[in-house]
Amino acid sequence: MARTSGIETRDKLIRAAEEIFAAQGVDGARTRDIVRLAGQSNPSAVQYHFGDRGGLLDAVMAGRLERTEAALTPLLEELPDPDLEDLVRALVTAEATQLSDLRGLRCLRISAQLSHESGIRTRTPHPTLAGTAYWRLIERIESSLAAAELPEPIRLERTDLALTLIGAALADRARQYLDGARPLTTEPVFLADLVTTTVALLRAPAPKQGRTAE
Repeated sequence: MARTSGIETRDKLIRAAEEIFAAQGVDGARTRDIVRLAGQSNPSAVQYHFGDRGGLLDAVMAGRLERTEAALTPLLEELPDPDLEDLVRALVTAEATQLSDLRGLRCLRISAQLSHESGIRTRTPHPTLAGTAYWRLIERIESSLAAAELPEPIRLERTDLALTLIGAALADRARQYLDGARPLTTEPVFLADLVTTTVALLRAPAPKQGRTAE
């Protein structure tokens, strides 16, 4: 039997993790199922290659982010002076490239469960997002809300909610594709509506009453 290299084994574990995390959920997935699906006989394979289960999840998300970055970077280069809608459309368009293949569909199901971990609420990016075009875009979206004179806590919270909305919507679309269900709308209409809905959320007026976080 031909031996596989460490790089090949690592890739097999990542692809198996994408399938298991998507099917069982990030919290419900069992490491032994990932190891078995990857065709590995060593039960400590995940620990050896990634340190722990969390390291494997980070590797899955790093690969997913790399593919999104490849789509996002040229979109932003074409927007020298974007407004809020331009920024949201670039984000949705880049994320939607994951709808085109099985691997992307699974990763959309996974990342929706982690959208609240971006770090925008504290302005501290998750390690996988630090220094990326994705993180800079999130910051630009949040800072563009300052023109509406929204208090900073509301700007940060809304940006986080917008990421959650986009992630959940794309994950649900991915679920429909994976299940073979027929969506209510075509993909272009769905994406255009997602941009419009997200921008409306971000541009909503500040509440007239109520306390923000100290």
